[in-house]
Parts: sequence; structure tokens; C-alpha cells
Amino acid sequence: MIENGALVSTEMSAEWQDVARHGHRIGLTGAPGAGKSTLASALVGEFLHRGRSVAVLAVDPSSPITGGAVLGDRVRMSAHADDPRVFIRSMASRGNPGGIAATTGASALLLAACHYDIVLIETVGTGQSEVAIVRAADTIIVAVPPGAGDEVQALKAGVLEIAHVLVVTKSDLPAAERTANELTSSLALRTGRGRDVPVVPVCGPKNHGVAALVNALETRRQAKADASLHSA
Repeated sequence: MIENGALVSTEMSAEWQDVARHGHRIGLTGAPGAGKSTLASALVGEFLHRGRSVAVLAVDPSSPITGGAVLGDRVRMSAHADDPRVFIRSMASRGNPGGIAATTGASALLLAACHYDIVLIETVGTGQSEVAIVRAADTIIVAVPPGAGDEVQALKAGVLEIAHVLVVTKSDLPAAERTANELTSSLALRTGRGRDVPVVPVCGPKNHGVAALVNALETRRQAKADASLHSA
């Protein structure tokens, strides 16, 4: 109902927000070809290994014919589709700008309120305009492929600026180390950002760096929880 545009009242949203504190909503964004789907599947596997339940909202481009999602909701994560702790759903962007559907935020909130430990939101992958994910997620991962000089240069004004964790994907490629160093150097030049935005090299198919990434995500979540507690 929510995905089809059913109205969510302010009261309903407030109730969900209160219950959803249990869940961690993680946004995964980055340019096309960055390896987001492979990374998402690896993350699901690591969270399951740690005993967590996981809901995945994969936002796909809309079919020009049907208006539905171009990719099926179980295509990219077939290894996890039959696990009872996993819920996977593709959402059509329906032309909504910003990399997610208009109803993605409400859907993620509802899934967290349904006691999924992790709600992973994978954006369409249109590049620099994908900042709407900030309103739908607690923590943002930005995936950067090796040799992505343009993405590194865009740190000052693009999607990288919203990152809580930067992931250099395909870390088995020769250019990965250089890209990680460039990102780290760029972050160090930004006051207050270099200290709290980890750069994690990951190779999803080989499961290299995935545990370190989940550790970084959990550190971010704990820091946010501690800050909320102190401000209360």
C-alpha cells in the first residue's frame, strides 16, 4: 500500500519512528558500475553471520512499459532470498529524482518498525544527484570504484559529501589502493570530516573487507546512539 502511494499520516509516521529505533537504516549509494549490488549482497551475508535480520529495499529504474522495477527483487541476492531472516523488495523509482522512490523512506521506516535489525536501501545509481537517501537512512555508505578520479574530485559538492562511510569497491584491482589514499587525503582537508568518515576497501565477491565495513557501520550507529543519549 505504501509503495503504491497510500498516504502515511504524521501520527503513523511518529509511531513508526518511535518503534523503529530498534532498526538501523543503511543507505547504499554511488555511481553506476560502482558494484553496489555485489556489495549489498555481501553485507547481507555478513549481517546474517552476526545473527541479524535484514530487509533490503533495492530501488531500480522504472520500466518505460509497465512502470514497475526493471530488475526482479530476488535477482541480485538469490543466495539470501530463501533465508527466513531476509526480506528483499525491488522498488521502482517511478521517475522520482534523488535515487530513491517517493515512498522509500516510509517503507524503510515501516520495516524497521517491524523489528528488522537492518534495513538496507540501495539507490538507483544515477550519480551526483542522489542525496534524497539522507532523509531515508540513518547511515550512508557511498561506494566508489577504483580509479574514480571524477568522484574523488566531486567530494566538495557531490554525493560523497553525504557519506558516513566511504567504500572503495573491487579492492582486488590495482587502482583501489590509490583511490582509497585519494579519498583519505581529500577527507583530511575537510575540517571535521577526515576523523569520522572511514574509508574501507572491499571486494564483495571474495568477502574481503566486508567484516571491517560492518564494524565501521556499527561504530557509527553506536556513536549516533551515544550522541542522542547525551542530548536527551
